[in-house]
This record gives sequence, structure tokens and C-alpha cells, in this order.
Amino acid sequence: MTTSSIPSTSRWKALTLAALLGLSAPAWAQLRVGMPSGFSGSVAAGVKENHAGAKLYFDTINGRGGVNGQKIELIAVDDKFDPKVTVEVAREMITQQRVLALFLNRGTPHSQALLPLLAEYKLPLVAPSTGAMVLHEPVNPWVFNVRATYQREAAKAIEHLASIGMTRIAVLETDDSFGADSAAGALKGFEKATLKPVLHEKFPRDKPDFTELAKRVNGSNAQAVMVIGSAGNTANAIKAIRAAGSRAQAVTLSNNASDGFIKLLGEHARGVIVSQVFPNERSAAYPLIKEAQDFAKAKGMDGVSPAMMEGYAAAKVLTEGLRRAGANPTPAALRDALEGMRNYDLGGLNVHYSTASHSGLDFADLSIVDASGRFRR
Repeated sequence: MTTSSIPSTSRWKALTLAALLGLSAPAWAQLRVGMPSGFSGSVAAGVKENHAGAKLYFDTINGRGGVNGQKIELIAVDDKFDPKVTVEVAREMITQQRVLALFLNRGTPHSQALLPLLAEYKLPLVAPSTGAMVLHEPVNPWVFNVRATYQREAAKAIEHLASIGMTRIAVLETDDSFGADSAAGALKGFEKATLKPVLHEKFPRDKPDFTELAKRVNGSNAQAVMVIGSAGNTANAIKAIRAAGSRAQAVTLSNNASDGFIKLLGEHARGVIVSQVFPNERSAAYPLIKEAQDFAKAKGMDGVSPAMMEGYAAAKVLTEGLRRAGANPTPAALRDALEGMRNYDLGGLNVHYSTASHSGLDFADLSIVDASGRFRR
């Protein structure tokens, strides 16, 4: 597999010339997929691990001959975690690089911004790295999720805190569609536990100052605080909360389930609860995890992280869709192949799509960062 950006001018001219001459090469001569995502900015740590996990699977498959005799080319481009740039990059991937699908992009506003593009070009988005409910309900014919919703994660986390006797819980949410969606799930958890948040505040998505909010968290005597935001913002919020004197249990969602997030937290990492949407990355009891571990070992890697497992699972689902789409697939053929995937065994987890559901998986769990800086279940 190769990871590239825009094709060279000479290569693109050659492709154009071939088209003008009416050569018989199919429009999608290679199995190209495009990943416009935040390789820089506040989500970079998790995005890079998503990419590494996807690359681990694609590299292994390509080393075995690819899919139906063709290799998968993953084109990964930094969208600077800006929805406008996401659309610009994705349009270029579709119109110039002729990708079969968009894949594993990060961010709720970013995924929402892509929806008109998918409809315009009739091209699937596979495994967006977001659990936004808007991508699950109503069913979008071009979006195929490979993870549970943020609402399910957030509700599960709040219910867990209530079950261990924590009744004073604060919620800080980023002021965007991701924050609103996730907070809606948290509020469902509060309702089920017959509780209300002692503090519920929003913070700006770009370069927030948590000084005052941290003081308010401390003043609320919260026993726990759920921070809904990007890795960088969440880490800064937890640091500010500790600096303000609060010892509240910190909780966040799976968008921050990366080794990079733990590094951002530094000395404040221990004890932070992070929800997860895949099984324990060290649990060989799941064939999916064992397979990823074996592939990583074969490449001389130390192991896999939760964010890598999201990318790995996403790549496995996409690859199965490409296999079912047949030789020289089109975006429409890939879409149809995915929608026909019934209870596909990912390795101890079943992925299911139909005309009535494009959710794929509904697995959700909780982890805690231990003293060694690793996620524990």
C-alpha cells in the first residue's frame, strides 16, 4: 500500500491522455480510497493512530496479493481538522484521484460537511471516525459506520458513575455538533440514573481557555467531570481542573482513546476514564485483536492502541466490501456490496448492514488509564 497526496502532474496528464484516447482501462484502475483527516491540530494523535491501524491491515492484504488481484491505495491528506478544508480535500480526491470511497475521516462537523458531496458524486463514506447520531439516524444511503454512537458511550459512562455512588457529576462540552450530540447521550444517562448534572457548560472548539470553567467545576464540588472535546482540548481541560484544586474523576469519550491522548495528559493521565468502542486491544480472546497483534508483531511493532484498532477494523470492513464488489468495482458497486453485508464476522464481533441500518457495530465499554500509562478494562 502507498500513502500519498495529489498525483504528480505527469502521472495525471498520462491518465487524462489515456481517457482522451479512449483506452479500455477502467475508471477505477486501482482500489483507491481517500482519507481526509486531521493529521495536524488538536486531534492529530488519534488520527495518526487510526491511520496506522488501517495501514497495518491494508499492508498485510496487499502483501498477500491485494483484493481480486488489485492492491488498495490509501490516499491520506491533512484537512487541518477544518470542515471547509475537509470538503475541499475530499472533492479533489473524488474528481481528480477517482477514489472509490472516502474513509475514516475524523470529526462530526467534518462528516456532516461531507454528506452533500456523497450525494452529489454517489460515493460511500466508510467508517467515519465519529459516533455522531446524525450519521446513524436517519440512515444515509452513502454512510457506513463501523462503531457505536457517542450517545451510547456517554450514557454508559454516566450510568457507570452513578452505579458506583457518584451523584455530583459535571459536564463540559465543546460548542459544536459533536459536543451537542454526545451531551444528549450523557443527559440520557442522567435521566436513567434519575440525576441531573451539577454543572453543564460549553467551551469554544478553537483555542479555549479553561481557567474559569475549571474554577466552576471545583466550586460545584463535582465528584466526576465528563469532558467532551478533542484530545488537545480535553487534556488542557483536565490539567486546568487539577490546577484549580478539583480531584473530580475525569471521564471522556472514545475519540480520545489513543496513546497520544495519554501523552498529552502527562502526569494527569492516571485514573482518567475513557470509553471504548472496540474490545481491549490486549485481549487475544477476540480473534480480531489476536489478528491485529500478530500482524503488528510481524511488522516489528510493539502492539496496537485503541485508536489503531478502530482504523484496523475499519480497513477490514472496507476490504471485505471491495472483495464483494468484484473486479474493477465502482463506488456504487461498493455501496451495494456493503449494504448487503449481513452479520460479517470481524473477529468476535459481527458487522451488520441493511437498508434499515448502517450502524455496523454497537459495542461500547469503559477503560481507565493505569499508573503505567496504559488503558485497562
